[in-house]
Amino acid sequence: MFKLTAYLKKYRKECIIGPIFKFTEAILELFLPTIMVQIINNGVARRDTDYVLRMVVLALCGYGCALVCQYSAARASQGFGTDLRDAVFDRILSFSYSQADRFGAPTLTNRITNDINQLQQLVAMMIRLLIRWPFICIGSIVMSFFLDARIAWILLAATPVLAGIIYFVSKNAAPLYRSYQKKLDGLAVILRENLSGVRVIRAFSKTKQETDRFRRANGGLTENGLAIGRISSLFNPLTSLVVNIVIVLILWAGNFQIRAGRLAEGQIVAFIQYANQILIALLFMSNLVILLTKAMASAARIKEIMNTRPDMENRAGDVPAVPAAPAVEFRDVSFGYSKGGRALEHVSVTVQKGEAIGIIGGTGSGKTTFVNLIPRFYDATSGTILVDGVPVKRYPLQILRKKVAVVPQHALLFSGTVAENIRWGNAQADRRAVQKAAEIAQADEFIETLPQKYDSPVLRGGANLSGGQRQRLTIARAIAANPEILILDDASSALDFLTDSKLRRAIRENSRFQTVLLVSQRVGVVKNTDRILVLEGGKVAGIGTHSELFRTCGTYREICLSQLSSEEARQ
Repeated sequence: MFKLTAYLKKYRKECIIGPIFKFTEAILELFLPTIMVQIINNGVARRDTDYVLRMVVLALCGYGCALVCQYSAARASQGFGTDLRDAVFDRILSFSYSQADRFGAPTLTNRITNDINQLQQLVAMMIRLLIRWPFICIGSIVMSFFLDARIAWILLAATPVLAGIIYFVSKNAAPLYRSYQKKLDGLAVILRENLSGVRVIRAFSKTKQETDRFRRANGGLTENGLAIGRISSLFNPLTSLVVNIVIVLILWAGNFQIRAGRLAEGQIVAFIQYANQILIALLFMSNLVILLTKAMASAARIKEIMNTRPDMENRAGDVPAVPAAPAVEFRDVSFGYSKGGRALEHVSVTVQKGEAIGIIGGTGSGKTTFVNLIPRFYDATSGTILVDGVPVKRYPLQILRKKVAVVPQHALLFSGTVAENIRWGNAQADRRAVQKAAEIAQADEFIETLPQKYDSPVLRGGANLSGGQRQRLTIARAIAANPEILILDDASSALDFLTDSKLRRAIRENSRFQTVLLVSQRVGVVKNTDRILVLEGGKVAGIGTHSELFRTCGTYREICLSQLSSEEARQ
């Protein structure tokens, strides 16, 4: 099981030094009211400055101890947060697509940012306050007994009342914080959908509906936050009320003791200072209790991620290819997503090395699922998938995914330069290799028009480029990787027919020994490939050349005639 404390081991020294110096500061702080008694009773009356100097020295020593503790707490908490964030990020990257889909991007983002920030703050507060506040509370009561036991009983009697207030607040706040985190995740989902789909929302005039949906989610979060605020807001007034009543009782009882000559004025001032020290300690403790309830909810969410073992086994070591084996082979493969039916059923297909295969079918026929199983983005539910004659499950993922490059349907670029985005496929690619990849992808023609050409900036997601430009850069990125198997998953949908034709011709001319899988809904894209795989309802409806399928496969013929004239389809 995952333990958060493991990430504090590197900062054991800070976790020891910090509380020690805070404890020393608390001891010095407890002596201040007693010295104040001597200043009032002796120093002021006799004009003796030695008592004042003692108080100044104690205050300076306490200040130095506080600085050391603050530095230790900051170093430990920041280091803890950094290491934990790295570990959570690594675990997220190890998840399969299905696991990442199950959690969702918004909640994973919240957990690696907001939740870890809560734990970071808790570590800092624990180092600074965990020892200090109980010692101050107990120490103030003990020191008051040395001054006068009869009045000290007033402070002691208030202790169970204050403890009851703390228990009430923490018990009722904890479930509300857990609910708050869940609602924050829900709000993040809506926000992400609206920001990424703003054009669609405006195109369908759904701005009002989406605004209302956001306001409902935001309102629910606000109500939850107000409920937390109502409970948390009770702590400070209640503790202040109890402590102020204690101060009034001390003044009232002290008045009788002073008149009887059993107590001096300075001792009453010390009692009031001890009561205020307890109040301040409890106020700090209230922040710690509230932070602790938040952090417990956050810790549970982080533990859920860290305790989730990747369901895709990643083997180590080299895997020798089988001589003369097909580039890709599906043997009775079936696959279903976690929340749906079978996307593929009993698919058996063989793709030879150097072959160009077109994959076509209607929406939901399983085309993208088929190609996603080759680089093992998902594991097949049943059956076996082989690359170079070796089952994909036997490959280390890094080696398998160096053999296979996928250009997805939705072009995704990263902030940086044009050249840096192309080099994502091959970090060692020189300038000439980058330019060559861009030429094959038909991207060089627009890159050369940019002010800084290959050094031109690309905004996050390629926001400063058109859809066709983004697609061509993602294709260039895959080509630069020089993979054995190149998969284009409807990667040219945003290109015009002329550019698309040039792209396919360039890929074919420069990849004679490369296996190419072209996924498309356009017959013109797949028509001239070596063979065409037709999928329908997750099953193989036919496989063969264009002319063979047009004669023998009704599904393919129907697709052809819906896009081409009879004469064009028969050619």
